[in-house]
Amino acid sequence: MIPYSLLPHVNAFLNGSSAVLLVAGYLCIRKKLISFHRRCMVAAFATSCLFLVSYLVYHKQVGLVGSVRFQGQGWLRPVYFTILISHTLLAVTVVPLVNSTPRRSLEERVDRHRRIAHWTLPLWFYVSVTGVVVYLMLYHLS
Repeated sequence: MIPYSLLPHVNAFLNGSSAVLLVAGYLCIRKKLISFHRRCMVAAFATSCLFLVSYLVYHKQVGLVGSVRFQGQGWLRPVYFTILISHTLLAVTVVPLVNSTPRRSLEERVDRHRRIAHWTLPLWFYVSVTGVVVYLMLYHLS
């Protein structure tokens, strides 16, 4: 069992892993390496699901004590909150896209998969990367 205090670090690792896997999956599909693309995307989906479970467990526990407050001051404060707000809004928005994109591929509706993946990939990548940025700003800059 992972101690609750380590979960923010685990969450950042899972977000970062998802971002790397998304890039790898994108590069594979550009080179027509469909099998490798599929493996990367399944792994990205799995790490994102693990992140979500870990995030919910952590925030359920932290909720008993209070939330982690950003301590940064000056110009860093509005930058942090801008990133956090965009990250949070897009994280909620991307969930149905991340769920339906692979389904279309599994149903062999490649044309529809491509159309939705065109939107899903950059949003999912942004959410994964900004998750790591929020973590760094919250736990290492403040």
